[in-house]
Amino acid sequence: MASRVTASSTKILNQKYRRSNRQSSYFSNKQDSDSQPLSTLGSFKALPLEVIQIILNYLSGVLLKRCTLLLPTKERLRCTHRILSEVTCFKFSGCTAPLQCLGLSCYGMILQTLTAGWDDRECHRVYNFLCELTNLSRKMQTVVCNKPGSARKLELRIRLFCRHVLLDHWVHQSDSAFWLTRILKPWPMVNQARLLYIIFGPTSPQDGLVAWQKMTEGPTDESSLKGLADAIKLLYDTGTREWTADDIISLIDELSVVPREWLLENNAHLLILSGNNICFTFMASKAVNGRALELARLVVFLALGTQGPVHNQPCLIRVLNLWVFVAVGTERRALCTQAKSLSPACAVSRVLRMQETSAASCYR
Repeated sequence: MASRVTASSTKILNQKYRRSNRQSSYFSNKQDSDSQPLSTLGSFKALPLEVIQIILNYLSGVLLKRCTLLLPTKERLRCTHRILSEVTCFKFSGCTAPLQCLGLSCYGMILQTLTAGWDDRECHRVYNFLCELTNLSRKMQTVVCNKPGSARKLELRIRLFCRHVLLDHWVHQSDSAFWLTRILKPWPMVNQARLLYIIFGPTSPQDGLVAWQKMTEGPTDESSLKGLADAIKLLYDTGTREWTADDIISLIDELSVVPREWLLENNAHLLILSGNNICFTFMASKAVNGRALELARLVVFLALGTQGPVHNQPCLIRVLNLWVFVAVGTERRALCTQAKSLSPACAVSRVLRMQETSAASCYR
């Protein structure tokens, strides 16, 4: 009888020990898991790409801005980075399919929301923070100091980051001009032109990479030049002190030889798309500096490009007037008054005939 009681007591004690051991191991595991830093992603990593894209469309950044309202600028940026860096698509080279991904566009929308109402000095800090974070300046140096097309994938990454994160989402042109100025101004003019082509130049329809030979192989369509023309107009029309008319002229000059000298008709097409003011200023600079032959060739292609309902023709008439006034000789200057009443094609033909007559007289 005593042996039965002893055996029963031993069995009960063993069960209690095993139960308490299980409980202690459960709590110790729970404490270990609690002590580990929780990822902000949660189950986000397991979501299909299609679902992630839908979620990205609804991330505006308003909540993030309100949660960091009382923090200094640098702390707000660090806090934002800690949260966004958990999502691979928000990184500079994170997504494996960057052309189809909405991650950088969402990043740009959040950045726009976060910096809305900030002054230029704070926004400049934001740009410096992003450059330091992504090593953007070093990456830009790699593509502008090497042969065009030697780092095509890096060129594409820079293009997508600058367009989607820094440039595309601003409502006011002055904001877009501010960020584009931050991108271009640290570099010499020749490198500014290269960066402008990387960010806004034509791309291959197959893989989205920068099409470096597009301007030198043959005439291009309007869609290939529109991005560059819009960027030039943006810098010219905002009236910022950082961009003078001479700067814009120099930028167009450098751009027209990237990666080597463009076809003149593509150069003229860019001037037409850039607007009458830029076109006239550029051509006036050629006339004043005595580059008559280059001016004459451009005028021909401008005349061909303006013979349609899409583009305005007053700029060409102004250029012809300037050309005649700059030229020496009363006979040429008399053509100025006639050019106002002629179509651009007739005006150009008369100027060319006058040039031929002058050239023939030199050999008599």
